[in-house]
Amino acid sequence: MRYQRLRTLFRVALLTLLVWLVVACGLVTAVHIYGQTDRSQPADVIIVLGSGLMRNNQPGPALTRRSEQAAVQYRAGLADRIICTGGLTAGRTRSEADGCRQILEAQGIPPEAIIVEERSRSTQENAVFAGEIMRVNGWEDAVLISDGYHLLRAQWIFDEAGIAVFPSPTATYPRMSAYLGALARELAALHWQLLVSTFNLPFTNFPP
Repeated sequence: MRYQRLRTLFRVALLTLLVWLVVACGLVTAVHIYGQTDRSQPADVIIVLGSGLMRNNQPGPALTRRSEQAAVQYRAGLADRIICTGGLTAGRTRSEADGCRQILEAQGIPPEAIIVEERSRSTQENAVFAGEIMRVNGWEDAVLISDGYHLLRAQWIFDEAGIAVFPSPTATYPRMSAYLGALARELAALHWQLLVSTFNLPFTNFPP
């Protein structure tokens, strides 16, 4: 009898794992496909989602890609203001938003067009604090800039925050190994976001 119960539990666990694998593959595919399309259109502001700085406090590859894409969209006339988001991360003495500002100014974007939001430490906080800036200025919608693999979750988070966004992926991609790692992290982050949204949890940071 005990053996039969264990066998049944094993079968249920195996079936659950198989179902999860199918769902996980579907999510990864959705993340990849969603990030291939540029949905940008004229808006009140451009929002650049932050990414980590390197050990020397200089912008890393992801932040560089995102900031350069924001410069492209600014020059295309989609908006006349850019919000750089992202606060201090562990071991750094400079904010992600300030790194974004540096790149934008190097790209010829006038300083008065750049707004630096240095409090956020996650995508959810990016939405919260960028949303505050938008409300103060009476802005209703934004072009949302990030790497393609990040945009499905980012769109979800900004939608929940009541912010209308038009996602725009970076023009270049990380190397394959980094991209696969980013997809894996997005899969975990989507699970986390589902928990936070379903149970209205008070967390704004994805656990490291």
